[in-house]
Amino acid sequence: MIEELGIRDLGVIADATLPLGPGFTAVTGETGAGKTMVVTALGLLLGARSDAGTVRSGAKQAWVEGRWLLADSAAVAERVADAGGEIDAGELLLGRSVSAEGRSRAIVGGRSAPVGVLAELADHLVVVHGQADQQRLRSATAQREALDRFAGTDLADVLDAYRDAYRAWRAEADELRSLREHHDERLREAEELRVALDEVEAADPRPGEDDALQERADRLTNLEDLRLAAAQARELISAEVAGDDTPDAITLVESARRHVDRVVAHDPALAPIAEAVASAGFALADAATELSGYLAGLDADGAAELEAVQERRAVLASLVRRHGTLEDAIAFRHDGGLRLVELDGDDERIERLERAVERRAEEVDELAGRISALRTEAASRLAAAVTAELAALAMPDAELAVEVEPLAEPTSHGRDRVAIRLRPHPGAEPRPVAKGASGGELSRVMLAIEVVIAGADPVPTFVFDEIDAGVGGAAAIEIGRRLARLAERSQVIVVTHLAQVAAFASNHLSVVKGTDGRVTASSVRQLAGVEREAEMARLLSGLADSESGLAHARELLEIAEGHAA
Repeated sequence: MIEELGIRDLGVIADATLPLGPGFTAVTGETGAGKTMVVTALGLLLGARSDAGTVRSGAKQAWVEGRWLLADSAAVAERVADAGGEIDAGELLLGRSVSAEGRSRAIVGGRSAPVGVLAELADHLVVVHGQADQQRLRSATAQREALDRFAGTDLADVLDAYRDAYRAWRAEADELRSLREHHDERLREAEELRVALDEVEAADPRPGEDDALQERADRLTNLEDLRLAAAQARELISAEVAGDDTPDAITLVESARRHVDRVVAHDPALAPIAEAVASAGFALADAATELSGYLAGLDADGAAELEAVQERRAVLASLVRRHGTLEDAIAFRHDGGLRLVELDGDDERIERLERAVERRAEEVDELAGRISALRTEAASRLAAAVTAELAALAMPDAELAVEVEPLAEPTSHGRDRVAIRLRPHPGAEPRPVAKGASGGELSRVMLAIEVVIAGADPVPTFVFDEIDAGVGGAAAIEIGRRLARLAERSQVIVVTHLAQVAAFASNHLSVVKGTDGRVTASSVRQLAGVEREAEMARLLSGLADSESGLAHARELLEIAEGHAA
């Protein structure tokens, strides 16, 4: 239930607070006073699309805040908690701002949240009906949804099971169709995969092999240069041919060591130098040994090996051209193999899917039949109950029919087309409600449906905007009476221009535009006594102080009080 609604800088409303509370609240006011902004404000709190044009001229942003008192509602509490918000002692605060540039921000339980969260909460909190919603009742989808709501949990449970089965059936049927349609294409893909996999298998590439072969080819190509350079370096470090007049590096360093060793005892500063010279000698000896080993390890016949390396590199280059890199070729060996197993199993999969689709189709058919039976049974009850309501809404000769017609193929909501038809008077043919009802009659049909459905599928709050459009006189009184009846189960908020409707409200709010054209907090007034009579008289005659209007207003209030008694 909405306990209170605050509005700031929305449309012509500068600042207003509306006390709402339980029962039936009527919102009235002069044309242009901003009463429809009440519905706009509620729409924003319930996730409706924002419009920068609704921000009051000269203001930076519009702001709407609603305070809800919640009964036990696990779904609402869970979604608020998911959004990071809190419900404090059963009280939930929702807020929404709209900037003059069109940016919008939502607050849920004290925390910023995506606007979509407000829309999700709306499904559990409020049903809003305006003239656009009356037009929506003309659609087959809205008519089916109305019947399903009336049918209650028995149908809802079967519908849930049906939708699960239908989604699985469609997914399996789509997969089967795709396999059949692309069977030849997949056979060609499998053959191409085999050829490519055979090539990779024959090559048997290893990670990093191409880099290693590059290094090996470079060595083999420059084998003689490597041999000559290593031999010359070995000879210069440690000559193997005795009697050569050119001293080698080891001999020169050894001579240097002996010179330093002879005098090192006379100056301690020479000690580290002597040690360094000795270490150089050892290092040269190690280098000479390593060069000898390197020369011994060089291939005697590099030409034959080079040819083999180049052939191997050519094989790997072919894989790289096909797959991009050697690593990709190695990955393809694994992934392509898995894909080939999948493709080779097409015939088996088709047989398996054929059996699964057949079983699932039987399940869908069985559940669709149960849904049709439940809808058909509920349709007769809904038609009878709404017809009785229409009689009470000054349409005594009207008769509503709810028809459940079979469709050729199952859909996501079953195998039925639901059509609400109206016979306006005896002897007339039932016509689609879109064609058989005027605007005023459609308002009453919608209200009658909501009153009946509310008994089977209670909603915390109903908001009606101009539900009485095109209605007057006795019909308007009956609309007020029925709204009061609906308010016995749910909170009802109605924006109206009819005194006959407002008379039945337990809470009457009047939105009055000030002389400066603005609506401020003091301009939304909770009416009682003579103030309410004056507003009712204004609604009836256009004059708040008309004696005849006041007399009529008192009469209407007495009729409404009699209903309450």
